[in-house]
Amino acid sequence: MTDNAREALEILRDASQFKWYVIPLLLIVIYIYAVEIERRNWNVLFAGLALWGMDWFNEIWNALVFHFTGRAPVWGAAGPTAYQILIGLNIEICFMFAIMGIAAAKMLPPRETRIFGLPNRPVLIAVNSAAAVGVEVLLNKTGVLTWEWSWWQPGFPVLIWLIGYVPFFAVCFFVHDLPTVRAKALTLGAILGVDAVAILGFGAAGWL
Repeated sequence: MTDNAREALEILRDASQFKWYVIPLLLIVIYIYAVEIERRNWNVLFAGLALWGMDWFNEIWNALVFHFTGRAPVWGAAGPTAYQILIGLNIEICFMFAIMGIAAAKMLPPRETRIFGLPNRPVLIAVNSAAAVGVEVLLNKTGVLTWEWSWWQPGFPVLIWLIGYVPFFAVCFFVHDLPTVRAKALTLGAILGVDAVAILGFGAAGWL
């Protein structure tokens, strides 16, 4: 087991790490979603939750990689935190992804708008994913986001881009563009349902 993984494991779901700033952060997230509900902006609301649900899916399989290899997760959350939820997910990251999808969806232009002559959705998926990878590289350089597998490194960011973020924004925009609220709700329910079953099942097995 790597040193970084051991340090993260030592504070995994340790309530003594709690910090009071979690409460205002939670209220900020609630307020952001409340604004979209007040405006009945279901496209953005469901898109934001879809991206958040996709992050949970990634964090679950990342934790399983750590469990079954016994060495390290694909990415680890290191350093001080108010609560370490999973080996690669702390409460601060969780709140960040809850907001990220809302921000990305609110910046979407109409579907017919083209960027450099190309359909805007694929372009924005690629650009947003690249920007997110750039932030992750900076976090890795500061030591708060650890990468300890040779194929998941700043020098070869293709997998981080392709696996780490492209699915997030693709699903976010897909849910945003679904024609009915019912379709959005069903899709989101499927995403969160898979997450919930995985957390309950793998958690009960002690794999998370």
